[in-house]
Amino acid sequence: MDEHVKKSLEEWKEEIGELLLKIDLEYEEVKQELQVYSYKFSITKQVLQSTVNGDILRNIRELYLSPFEQKFNQLKEIIKDLEEKKKVFQLFIDKIDKVKGNGDDNVNIGTKEYTSV
Repeated sequence: MDEHVKKSLEEWKEEIGELLLKIDLEYEEVKQELQVYSYKFSITKQVLQSTVNGDILRNIRELYLSPFEQKFNQLKEIIKDLEEKKKVFQLFIDKIDKVKGNGDDNVNIGTKEYTSV
């Protein structure tokens, strides 16, 4: 593999690595927020189970349970999306490493084979 190709691939890998780092940071932030809402949602459900007054139950559901449940579910979806992004961008890095480490001049892309000249 030509040196300019290796250099270009390495630069691309670094760019993707930076994206992965940002995704990891966002993932950790969302994970922490999800943990908070998990507790809030769980505590609210427990309080509801201990309450018999219908008016109070309705108020708690409107003020806390429904918003906490929505936020909790939203954060779970965001976590799933971020995990998928991490997986995809890590695949880029793995493929770049594999191509660079191959050392031969043939690179399989899809069903076509490209040979350096």
